[in-house]
Amino acid sequence: MSYTVEKIEGNKAKFTITVESEAFNAARDKAFKKNQKKISVPGFRKGKVPRKMIERMYGKDVFDDDAINMAAPDAYEEAMNAETDLEIISRPSYDMVDVNDDDTFVFTATVAIRPEVKLGDYKGIEVEKRTVKVLAADVNAELDRVREQNSRMVEVTDRAVKKDDIVKIDFDGYVDDKQFQGGKGEDYDLVIGSHSFIDNFEDQLIGKNIGDDVDVNVTFPEQYHEASLAGKPALFKVKIKGITEKELPALDDEFAEEVSEFDTLKEYKDDIKKSLTEKRKKEAADAKEAEAVEKLAETAEMDIAEEAIDDQVEQMVQEFGYRLQMQGMDPQTYMQMTGMTPQVLMGQMRPEAERRLKTRFALEAVVEAEKITPDEADVEKEIEDIAKMYGQKPEEYKKNLTDRDLNSIKKELAVKKAAEFIASKAKEVETKKEDDTKESEKED
Repeated sequence: MSYTVEKIEGNKAKFTITVESEAFNAARDKAFKKNQKKISVPGFRKGKVPRKMIERMYGKDVFDDDAINMAAPDAYEEAMNAETDLEIISRPSYDMVDVNDDDTFVFTATVAIRPEVKLGDYKGIEVEKRTVKVLAADVNAELDRVREQNSRMVEVTDRAVKKDDIVKIDFDGYVDDKQFQGGKGEDYDLVIGSHSFIDNFEDQLIGKNIGDDVDVNVTFPEQYHEASLAGKPALFKVKIKGITEKELPALDDEFAEEVSEFDTLKEYKDDIKKSLTEKRKKEAADAKEAEAVEKLAETAEMDIAEEAIDDQVEQMVQEFGYRLQMQGMDPQTYMQMTGMTPQVLMGQMRPEAERRLKTRFALEAVVEAEKITPDEADVEKEIEDIAKMYGQKPEEYKKNLTDRDLNSIKKELAVKKAAEFIASKAKEVETKKEDDTKESEKED
């Protein structure tokens, strides 16, 4: 394999690659074996026709298309790895030039390359000043959440149904005085106020008691999924069989002992405040960094090849499909349910794809401008984290890393450090006055 490469307009490069006759003939042989079983010639068993006879009958180039498709990617990969002066950011677009008489063939591969980036004034980018506060209401909200987690359900026998109760019911539904399919249930646990039943069904059970028979009148929605019931009034005959309610633990020292490592409620509340403060400081720092990086990308000038954006969009579509599958839905079903098409989805993702690329290239430009390199300790820590993610020991994982893998890890760490650098140099400015005088917002 030999090649030449030239930069062309639009931040692209064109490889002109020559595949030697030995490699091309080897690819022809693979193409012949791939197609051999499909070819029938009178006098020969199917799949047993010699290659030379097929070439005499159909021409020497009969397998060339398949051979080119086999040989071109390998040849391009070899040329790409040999070319160290370009940073390629897209898949190649192939165009065959010619198959020569000496059994060599020449093709071109056009790729997008990383654009030159002109950074704006990236030191001292203005970002919103974020004040971290934890109020009494925040601590109480966390206490309420933990109480909810530690609640228990208790049976109620001495009062009527009220909001938030769980009521055990039998029900039988009628439309036009006839029972309808799916309208009957026994020992159904209904949360009053959950709006899991249509219309005001649940409201009509409030104030009723265990043992009551209740006629519940409702109207099905006009857009109800069962067309035969849509918009029709219905009567449900309901029997109330039981009531349970959620009982929250008392907010005292005993509760604190039970749910935490602390002996008193005050100690527990102090720890909640400390944890919430640390969490919000981290969130504020992340938000500051995200805003600074966004403004860095907005002020940077660059011309990104459309092919690079196309590749990024395809990658995002694949990620989206993977997330759908993780949620138990295949992409085709999603498309049918939402009326979405692949073309519309890709169009919607394109602005975000371009933004991602612009952000990445801007940060890489900062890495170069500031000569940012990750510490060896950071690299080791990153390798440990990746190994842990894959369930491997760091030593084993590191042993299998290629130079390209290691360089990729170092590059990612450098980009992270660039984002941290931009945030550290950002200038925080007041964007709005905060009202600290409200009684409800007193710090705990």
